[in-house]
Amino acid sequence: MSDLITILVFGLASAAIYAVAASGLVLTYTTSGIFNFAHGAIAMFCAFVYWQLSSPDAWGLPVWLSLVLTLLVFAPLLGVLIDRVLMRGLSEAAPITRLVVPIGLLVALIQVAAVFWPPAEVNAALPPFFSGKTVQIGEVAVSYHQLLVMAVAVVVAIALRILLYNTRSGVAMRAAVDSRELTALNGASPQRASSLAWALGCVLAGVAGILVAPILRLDQVQLTFLVINGYAAAMVGRLRSLPLTAVGALILGISQEVVRRYDTSLPNWINVDTVPVLMLFAVILLIPQDREELFGTKQARLRVPNPTVVGAAVAGLALVAVALALPSLMSGNIFNAVGVGVALAVIALSLVPLTGYAGQINLAPMAFAGVGAVVSLLVAKDGNPIGMAAAVAACAVVGALVALPALRLKGLYLALCTMAFALFCEKAIFNQVDSFKNSPNFARVQLGELGITSDRAYLVFMATILALLGVLLTVLRRGTFGRRLQALKDSPAACATIGLNITRLKVEVFALSAAIAGLGGVLLAQWRTQAGPSQFALLDGNYPGLPLILMTVVGGIAAIAGALVGGLLLPIFPVIGDTYPVIRNFMNVLPGLVGISLARNPDGAISQVARSVAQIRAGRKEIESTPSGRFATLLLGIPSPAVPEAVPVGGGVTADQREELDRVLGMDWGRCHGST
Repeated sequence: MSDLITILVFGLASAAIYAVAASGLVLTYTTSGIFNFAHGAIAMFCAFVYWQLSSPDAWGLPVWLSLVLTLLVFAPLLGVLIDRVLMRGLSEAAPITRLVVPIGLLVALIQVAAVFWPPAEVNAALPPFFSGKTVQIGEVAVSYHQLLVMAVAVVVAIALRILLYNTRSGVAMRAAVDSRELTALNGASPQRASSLAWALGCVLAGVAGILVAPILRLDQVQLTFLVINGYAAAMVGRLRSLPLTAVGALILGISQEVVRRYDTSLPNWINVDTVPVLMLFAVILLIPQDREELFGTKQARLRVPNPTVVGAAVAGLALVAVALALPSLMSGNIFNAVGVGVALAVIALSLVPLTGYAGQINLAPMAFAGVGAVVSLLVAKDGNPIGMAAAVAACAVVGALVALPALRLKGLYLALCTMAFALFCEKAIFNQVDSFKNSPNFARVQLGELGITSDRAYLVFMATILALLGVLLTVLRRGTFGRRLQALKDSPAACATIGLNITRLKVEVFALSAAIAGLGGVLLAQWRTQAGPSQFALLDGNYPGLPLILMTVVGGIAAIAGALVGGLLLPIFPVIGDTYPVIRNFMNVLPGLVGISLARNPDGAISQVARSVAQIRAGRKEIESTPSGRFATLLLGIPSPAVPEAVPVGGGVTADQREELDRVLGMDWGRCHGST
């Protein structure tokens, strides 16, 4: 009986925290249509702000004043700022942009918190409310803090129900996500409703962070993950229903306590950390998606480069030549960072066919890379190429298996499914393999007496593999398979209508992507000659998975060069910060900031550069049509104002721009140009 009471009491306390956190997530999604991946990071940041205000080791303000300043001043202002600067412009954005910008905010907040409260210097901890006071229920001592958590969850549930269904502001908040235009026609301000929703969402995140922080030492990543566990509860309610969200939180909290109580009788892959992941995975697969996710009209309009095979081969040869020359130009940390960057570029390249070509979102490239590293270690510790081949084959099989349950998923649901897989690998696979969890040594490729042991030779080896993969993807992109992937991205329904086997196509591209990522994981482990679970984590470690995805998307997730840019930037940023300490903090935060910048440039840096070059070339051709224009272009490189892509659409176009555009397009034929 005491076991049952213990499970219920502690399970209800955990469920209450998850319910508060998930309610904020549901609130922001219901009113804005954007899944706030940064919800856990916001909770973490608010908890640190509260510690800074209230702790005797910091500013030492009274607890009540610290709560007021954190939850009624800082959190709402943060929510309004996030809405106005970032989220408001994403309502009509492509699905990948709507996912990656909140992820960029997540990464940025974690790094900013690490800058303000360095883990190595600040030993932050929050005491529970009413510390030391308990109530006896049977044989279980229940703390006042746990009772407070349950009471807060009940108050939040009642208050949100009243707000959303019994007030004009709540109705406007729910209406804004369906149609901002109709909401405005009915006299409500969708902008004000959106700001209010994000302000309340951040307040609820802050409440959850402050309540959960006494459970553990304040840590940027771990505290964020505790709140991320609430994703499973939110998905039970399909991000719409607060009562079902509360039910999901109850199931999650009780399940964790049951597993904690009887973990010795369960398999190793079922533990307290994996329960939220397994529940999230099960809920995503079992609960139907929203129609908007399946049949929404918003489609990705990202530009997909289509280079020639010859061009890709020339670029690959140039990459190998640069790798051959680099050891003569640099050494030390920067050279090591370049080597890591090339290996990461191979992992990032796995996203090009899957997400760039086929439009299938994947948040687990580093998980597949970790699987590849584990398999290569188990098969061939001595660096035999058989280990690398086995890793590629095993990852292809794993990728196909992951694709099977995810076949009917797309958009947010597919992103969460792959995220659940990444977290499961991190918490239940990598740390359970005895020969891998203690960061073992990895021997580089060795065939008999011949081996690629020097850094220079291995860098050239990795660059050659990256170049060959680039050529292979270019061939696929220009062939039948590439056209099928592009059709799948544009319209899965149309693909099925014309007879394409969508199931087979998704499985094939998932297997291809996972195989490339697995190969990259082996290269990364062998370049560093040592690797363990922390090297293939989602948010932890030196090169986490989510920042790598951000860098790849910023570089251009549909471009092979974008993968190279993304892979190189992630390890080079910290080296620049170490070289120039004055900008170290900025370089640490930069990955998150550039991820946020994706809202302004969804095609990525490579496509932006290509468009700029094309515009300049087109402008030069127009200007060079006259002698004076040719002279000005030669001396000054002046671009023409007649480039169609550079002319604004709508009321911002001037009369001169309109006339020039008509002339370029041949629409001024027969028009009189004489003076009036």
